[in-house]
Amino acid sequence: MAEPVFQAIGLYKHFAGVRATDGVDLAVQPGEFRAIIGPNGAGKSTLFNLITGFLKPDRGRILFEGQPISGLAPYVLFRRGISRTFQITNLMADLTVLENVQVALLSWEGRLLKLFQRAAGACLEDSRALLELVGLRGLEARLAGTLSHGDMKRLELAVALANRPRLLLLDEPTAGMAAGERLESIRMVHQIARARGLTVIFTEHDMQVVFAVADRISVLHQGRILTEGAPEAVRASPEVQAIYLGADALGLEG
Repeated sequence: MAEPVFQAIGLYKHFAGVRATDGVDLAVQPGEFRAIIGPNGAGKSTLFNLITGFLKPDRGRILFEGQPISGLAPYVLFRRGISRTFQITNLMADLTVLENVQVALLSWEGRLLKLFQRAAGACLEDSRALLELVGLRGLEARLAGTLSHGDMKRLELAVALANRPRLLLLDEPTAGMAAGERLESIRMVHQIARARGLTVIFTEHDMQVVFAVADRISVLHQGRILTEGAPEAVRASPEVQAIYLGADALGLEG
C-alpha cells in the first residue's frame, strides 16, 4: 500500500475539560475521497481546524506526504498544497467572482502585495479556467456577495483549487443547498478530484451525499474514531446506527 497522503496520529485537543479530539488516528491514501461523519459535537470541526492550522494540537502529530505539519499556519499549508472550504462560505463579498479567484492565485504565487497595483490583468487565464471548471463561466463580473448560495459554494471551490492542492478538505460542502443541488454539487467535486488526482477529506451531514461519493468513511464520536471502512460496512454497523438514532438517519428507511 502507498504511503498515506495524510496522517493524524494520537491527536488531542481539549477545551476547558471538553475532549474535542481525544486521540484521533486517521490515515488517508492518495486519491481517496474520505468522508468524516458524526453527530453534532463529535469533534469534526475541531479536527478540520487542527489539520488546516487554525488550531494547534495539545498532543499528537499531523503528517502531510510524510512531513510533519502540526501547528503550521494556514497560509503556509496553503502554499504547501493543502486547501479547504468552510461550512459558511469564506469569500470577499465586495470583490467580483473573477477577483476572488485572482486573489487566491496571487496569494499562492506570493504576489499578493502586487494585487492593488496591476490586478486587472493578473492571472486572468488561470482564473477563468478555474471558474469554467466549477461552472461559473459568464459570472466573472458579478460581485461575490450577490451570488446564490450554490454559486457561492462553487466559487469557494474555485478559490480552494487555486493553489493546485494535493489535499483538499471540504467542511460541509453542501450545507445550505436545496436537496436537488446537493448530489449535483458533490458529484461535480468528485469528478474534479478524480480528474486532478486530488485526495479529498470532507465532512457532511447529508448521508445520501456521503454514500454517493465516499470511498471510505470514518465515524467520529465524542472526539474519537468509532469505526471506519467502506460505505456499506459503515452503514450496516449497529454502533453507527445507534449514534445516529436508527437506520432511517443513514438512508436505510423502507
